[in-house]
Amino acid sequence: MSKTFSVVIIGSGNVAEALAQACSEAWGVELLAVVARNEERGRHIAKLADTEYIGDMGEAPEADFHIISVSDRAVAEVAEQLPEYEDTILLHTAGSVDMASLGRERCGVLYPFQTFTASRKVDFSQVPLFVEGASEYITSQIEELAANLSQNCYRANQHRRREIHLTGVLACNFVNALYTMAASRLESEEGLSFDVLKPLIIETAMKASQVENPRSVQTGPAVRGDRATAERHIKMLEKSPQVQEIYRLMNDYIFSNKN
Repeated sequence: MSKTFSVVIIGSGNVAEALAQACSEAWGVELLAVVARNEERGRHIAKLADTEYIGDMGEAPEADFHIISVSDRAVAEVAEQLPEYEDTILLHTAGSVDMASLGRERCGVLYPFQTFTASRKVDFSQVPLFVEGASEYITSQIEELAANLSQNCYRANQHRRREIHLTGVLACNFVNALYTMAASRLESEEGLSFDVLKPLIIETAMKASQVENPRSVQTGPAVRGDRATAERHIKMLEKSPQVQEIYRLMNDYIFSNKN
């Protein structure tokens, strides 16, 4: 029988919420507490995960893992405030933060590659988890914990995590910004709601997720070489120069990468 790992989550953001719920529901994981300075959010997450809330970092209980899930810039500061137990492994969940920022010998990274939103539950068993440890033994312990939380676990050093994080910004944050541009244009020019775009977005995402490379399902004027339509669209965007430039750059990128 595999070992049951005790875990304390430190933080009150969206990742902390998702991770706390995943730990509370996973076999082989015992969630001891949520530790957070934001009492309202901390208590809310603790309630969702059916565990104890602790407001003082210095009172975080001893556990197999302390997992810091805060903003990138706060990781080192929070690590300094936590008690240092002899057998506890300290982790953070950031994609772009060096493991050394934790300032401990027994440390590592558990990076969940997914977008998280408060009060929106995800199937954590499908979330890719990228792990790194300060030693081979610690890495193997993090891998065991990760395997209890997700079916998709990989090793990734700092360089690899940063590359993965960059691709996430492109595929998630930037794509969502394009949704926002499209929704704003549709509403301001034609008075239509975002609902009109939703079937198109869903079908596009489904197609992309079912192929080896989304280039193979790219559609639109650029991939067809339809410069007349593209130029008409660019002209229509004259009153929105920033969006116009984004359209021009994206159109050129698709055209030059269509093969």
